[in-house]
Amino acid sequence: MNDLQNKNLTPYAKKLRRDMTKEERHLWYDFLKTLPVTINRQKVIGPYIVDFYCANAKLVIELDGSQHYMPEKAVQDKKRDRYLSERGLMVLRYSNLDINQHFTAVCEDILEHLS
Repeated sequence: MNDLQNKNLTPYAKKLRRDMTKEERHLWYDFLKTLPVTINRQKVIGPYIVDFYCANAKLVIELDGSQHYMPEKAVQDKKRDRYLSERGLMVLRYSNLDINQHFTAVCEDILEHLS
């Protein structure tokens, strides 16, 4: 993935790591950080910054707030997902509602895709 680094996005990715949403913090500190695999937060991949990335599993995990359900944002997300999948990455998307109301099911789904 090193060939997909975009140095211009690195400072913004660092800011996003410091300013995680409530749902991102919950998923990170209460689940992803405890796993025995390396998972990166706010990883730059080409022209995008993904919420979470596991290189070993070629897995991207995205958490979607309400803005992702606006028609124009949904189109952008499809373009982004296509870009990532063309590079051999699987993208898992969960809504903030999923994190808040179905956290255990989200964690189980992620585990299933990691193995």
